[in-house]
Amino acid sequence: MSHSVSKIWTKDFFILSAVNFFLTLVYFLLNATVTSYAVNEFHATTGQSGFIAGIFIIGALLGRLLTGRLVLSKKILISGLVLFLATVLLYFFDFGIYFLILNRFLNGISVGIATTVVGTVVALVIPNSRRGEGISYFAVSTALATGLGPFIGLLLSQNANYNLIFIFSLILGVISLGISFNLNVPQVINQSNANKKALFSNLIDPKTIPIAIIIFVSAFSFSSILSYINLYAVELNLVSTASFFFMVYTVSVLISRPFTGRMVDRLGPNIIMYPAFILFGLGMILLSFAGSSMPLLLAGVLVGLGFGNISSISQTVAVSQATPQRVGLATATFMIFMDLGNGVGPSVLGLIIPATGYRGMYQILTIIVFVSLILYYFLHGRKAKMKQQQAL
Repeated sequence: MSHSVSKIWTKDFFILSAVNFFLTLVYFLLNATVTSYAVNEFHATTGQSGFIAGIFIIGALLGRLLTGRLVLSKKILISGLVLFLATVLLYFFDFGIYFLILNRFLNGISVGIATTVVGTVVALVIPNSRRGEGISYFAVSTALATGLGPFIGLLLSQNANYNLIFIFSLILGVISLGISFNLNVPQVINQSNANKKALFSNLIDPKTIPIAIIIFVSAFSFSSILSYINLYAVELNLVSTASFFFMVYTVSVLISRPFTGRMVDRLGPNIIMYPAFILFGLGMILLSFAGSSMPLLLAGVLVGLGFGNISSISQTVAVSQATPQRVGLATATFMIFMDLGNGVGPSVLGLIIPATGYRGMYQILTIIVFVSLILYYFLHGRKAKMKQQQAL
């Protein structure tokens, strides 16, 4: 830790942000390309390829559940990264589709373990008084990776072979492992180990559930863009624009994060969360009516300002209300619900698209986003407002 009490940009903070960026990038890179890889290389059905994408998220959930209740240490992070490297190496071997499914599951577990440790440790190395700002900066690494992952993945899969995607993933894994040896991880004995009987509260932090429900609904809605924007763009003849959607999304997140994080530290989460839901909803409705490049890209800006800030600020809320001993559990709980939203979304939405079309799906999700604003008010907004008034 730095001598300056309120310093965010320490060596540890940089390393944690970099590892988070690389792992999240590989996660989205592989998720965007593994379905076409399974279809082209293994002649998988669409159902099988969807399962191959989804099994990764189930693995990540398991990894998070296991990690949330362990004593967080550098050893666990290194173990997760070693497993990550091993599973990326296994992508090079062709032992049939069932081996690929097993490897995706193990790859998911490794990412779940490593990113949960990173997300927890970062909350502990940021000064409390600047937690909102610090997590907003940290969450930029996730947002950047969310935008760049699919972009690089589609670029590589269109212009090169799949092995290049795996080599790229391997290089990022090696860098992550290498820089992690320089980390100072604060030792926190997880409270959950003390009370073995309360199994549920050892796996999930009950206090985090209200804000976790919000991120579940938001990630569910956002997953429609991650999974279906390319197919929607084909329908609209806007394929070249679609890859830039993620770029525009990322830029708007990058520009807004530093301001929104500071405002949350000063004025509480509501000042950003309510406008963010409105912007997210407006982005979705614009997406549903897009007929040319301009509305599609503008939707990317609005979704970035909306969902981009909902995800980082709800994470700040999750760790801010946890005791230091339960930050690991709170982080794991938050990420589990986010993964569930990302994982369940494409499968559920895939079932309704035949009936509604892509436009109809985005219109339904617009309503869901606006309803989640009301949900936020009841689950957290009211409480946050009362807390803010007491603080004044």
